[in-house]
Amino acid sequence: MKAVVYRRHGGPEVLSVSERAVVDPGPGEVRVRVVVSAVNPTDWKARAGRGAEAGTETPDTVPNQDGAGVVDAVGPDVTGLAPGDRVWLILAGTHGPEAGTAQEYTVLPAAKVVRLPDAAGFDEGAGFGVPGLTAHRALTVAEDGPTRLSPGALDGRTVLVSGGAGAVGNATIQLGRWAGATIVATVSSDEKAALARAAGAHHVLRYPDPELAGRIREVAPDGVDLVVEVAAGVNAGLHTEVLRARGTVAVYGDDRGTGTVSLEFGPNLWLNTRYQFLVLYTVGEDKLRAAAEDVTAALADGALRLGKDRGVPVHRFPLEDTAKAHIASEEGATGKVLIDVTPAG
Repeated sequence: MKAVVYRRHGGPEVLSVSERAVVDPGPGEVRVRVVVSAVNPTDWKARAGRGAEAGTETPDTVPNQDGAGVVDAVGPDVTGLAPGDRVWLILAGTHGPEAGTAQEYTVLPAAKVVRLPDAAGFDEGAGFGVPGLTAHRALTVAEDGPTRLSPGALDGRTVLVSGGAGAVGNATIQLGRWAGATIVATVSSDEKAALARAAGAHHVLRYPDPELAGRIREVAPDGVDLVVEVAAGVNAGLHTEVLRARGTVAVYGDDRGTGTVSLEFGPNLWLNTRYQFLVLYTVGEDKLRAAAEDVTAALADGALRLGKDRGVPVHRFPLEDTAKAHIASEEGATGKVLIDVTPAG
């Protein structure tokens, strides 16, 4: 089979296409023929080494956490999955360096393999892995909020989505709308505003804007219940101006920041502000599985979709051009970067 592999950390030039043997699944494992692989920032950051010196050697590694495809074979003791099932994958690369989705077949524990609803395509299955699971976690960490999502779970709640045209921002808007929240999104351009509206945001506001807090208060006079934050350091002051008492900030990024978040003690004290930092790799298997179930339900309902008409332009590459796909993501392509790995049929 064909697989994209890197053996040292560095830029996209370290990626190469190799021929590798197809591995049989062991007990509790499933072999999946990957139809679509998706690129997220976490993938090229891992390839670059997350601070490791360029050129540092690493075990043979197949990149990309997200993907969708068809079950090809199951190992002993696997129940609930069978050859021919359409599936999407949960953090495939965390199973081992050679388990990523930029290859024709990958072998994973059955717990990382989720049935893909008939109503959803392989693009959605791959495209809403990391973004969908991150959005779910962000929408379920508030002290007074639900721990699971379903239609009506967020009725009466207002959610501020920072960076509403990003992958996680878009997934948060779509999932939040499905669950009944009122969504206020912030974006940096008119083009991105159109994408946030296409995703379903009720109110879309531009930044930078010295009156941004006031504009948010105009549409949410009592304050927002939850902020889903991609730029924690830059927006820390804004939070205390727009949060209601006992409001929550779910932080998954520090875009345009320094890596250090400074908070004003007094305003946050009197608001009883809750900050919840989140990353999927340490969130816990129970949280991941619950999120996967809810994301799957949203996919089945048609609440999560890719495409410009849903605020997610798609950029496609063949497997041989995985390096170009990584470049597109690293250069900030708006929307979703997908890799066609094997035919859907």
